[in-house]
Amino acid sequence: MIHQYQNNGFRIVLDVNSGAIHVVDELMYEVIARYESETPDEIRRELLGRFDPTQIDEAFAEIRELIEQKALFTPDEYEEYIEELGKRRPTVVKALCLHIAHDCNLACKYCFAEEGEYHGKREMMSCEVGKAALDFLVRESGNRRNLEVDFFGGEPTLNFQVVKDLVAYGRSLEEAHNKKFRFTLTTNGVLLNDEIMAFANQEMDNVVLSIDGRKEVHDDMRPFPNGSGSYDLVVPKYRQFADSRGQQRYYVRGTFTRHNLDFAEDVMHLAELGFQQISVEPVVAPDEADYAIREEDLPRLFEEYDKLSREIIRRHKNGEDFNFFHFMIDLEGGPCVAKRLSGCGSGTEYLAVTPWGDLYPCHQFVGNDKFYMGNVFEGVTKREIVSDFKSCNVYSKEKCRNCFARFYCSGGCAANAYNFHGSIHDAYDIGCSLQKKRVECAIMIQAALAGCTTDE
Repeated sequence: MIHQYQNNGFRIVLDVNSGAIHVVDELMYEVIARYESETPDEIRRELLGRFDPTQIDEAFAEIRELIEQKALFTPDEYEEYIEELGKRRPTVVKALCLHIAHDCNLACKYCFAEEGEYHGKREMMSCEVGKAALDFLVRESGNRRNLEVDFFGGEPTLNFQVVKDLVAYGRSLEEAHNKKFRFTLTTNGVLLNDEIMAFANQEMDNVVLSIDGRKEVHDDMRPFPNGSGSYDLVVPKYRQFADSRGQQRYYVRGTFTRHNLDFAEDVMHLAELGFQQISVEPVVAPDEADYAIREEDLPRLFEEYDKLSREIIRRHKNGEDFNFFHFMIDLEGGPCVAKRLSGCGSGTEYLAVTPWGDLYPCHQFVGNDKFYMGNVFEGVTKREIVSDFKSCNVYSKEKCRNCFARFYCSGGCAANAYNFHGSIHDAYDIGCSLQKKRVECAIMIQAALAGCTTDE
C-alpha cells in the first residue's frame, strides 16, 4: 500500500507498510501512481509525449529496485503478528492517571469533565487512596521497571499536598521493588507559584500547562466561574515556569474550536511568547455544541496546518525553532510495531483512578458506569473490559485497515470512537481527517528540513 500526495512543492510517496518515504520528481510520481493498475506499455504510451523514453525506463528500473529492497509496494505482514501478540502478551499496567481533584477553579466551556465533576461529585483524592493506587501499580506492573503517574483533575494543584505526599511515597517504593516512577502534572496554572514550580522542577518529568493561545481566544473558552478571563494571570507564570525548566520537559497545551478556526495564529502567538514546546489540538465535542468542529470546517483547518507547516520551516531557517506536538514524527525509529498498531494502551497498560479509587480505561471514560473496571483496593474485576481493549487495534477497525496513517495514529482515540459511534472498535471521523492531514504535513516538514528539493 502506498500513499501519494503533494504539499508545499514536494511530491511525496509513502510506502505504508515499510514506512519508507520517497521525495520524487514528477515522472517518478506519475509512474508510481500507475504502476499497480497499468502495464508498463500502457504507462509508456501515456507518458511518452511528456517525458524522455530513457527517463521512463530509468524510473521503472528504480521502482523495481525499491520493491526488491522492500521500500515500495511492501505487503502488509502485521495483521497475523498483532493477533498472535495479543494472545500471548501478558497484560501489565505501566501507567496511571490519578484524578487527584474532581474539582476545578475554572469553568472551561469545552471541558469534558464538567468543571472537574466527571458526571459525579466534587471530591479530592485522599493520601490513603493515592497510596493504594501506587501499590496497585507496583503490584500489577510485573517485571516492568519504568512506571508513569500523571497527576490530573479537575485541577490537581487544588490538592497539592497530596501530590507531594504521593510523590514521596512513590520514591519510597522504588528501590525495594526495583521500580522507577516518572511523574507528570497537568495544570491550568491558576494556583501555580514558586513553591509548586520548585517542586515540579525537582520531581515532575513533564508538565502540561493549559492555555488556548491569544488572549481573546483563551479568555472566551477558559474563564473563571464569574466569567472573567484567566489569560493575564497564567501567562506570566507559564513563561517563568518554562524558562525555569530550560524550555524542556513541558508543553503549553491548547484546544482550538469552531470559534478560532485560524488556530495557527494561536500557535504562533504562543511561540512569540517564547514557548518552545507547543500543542494546540482540535476540540472534541458533541455536534450540538456551538464550538464543535464540523465537516465543513475541514478545508479551512487543512489550510491552517499547511500555513503552520510553512511557518515552522521558515522559522527553522532563521534559528527560531519550536516543537509543535502534532508535527513531531520519528521516521527512523519511534514506537515499536505493536505500539503503532494498538495505540495508547488505555484499558490495558494505562488506567485512570478516581478520587475514591475506582478504575476506568482512561480519564475520558471516567463516570461512565459501562467502563467501571474495579478499584485500587481489589484490583481489576471486569477482565472482559481489559480483553475488549486488548483486542482493539488498527485491524479491528474497518476504517483503519486501508488508511495510510494507521501506523502513526494507531487507530485514534478509543474514547472518541465510543462517544461518537458507540464502539471502541470504530474511529472518530473528523479526528481521522485532521490526523491524516497532520501526518502529511509532518512528513513534508521532515523532507524540507532534510534538504530535499522540489521541482518548483
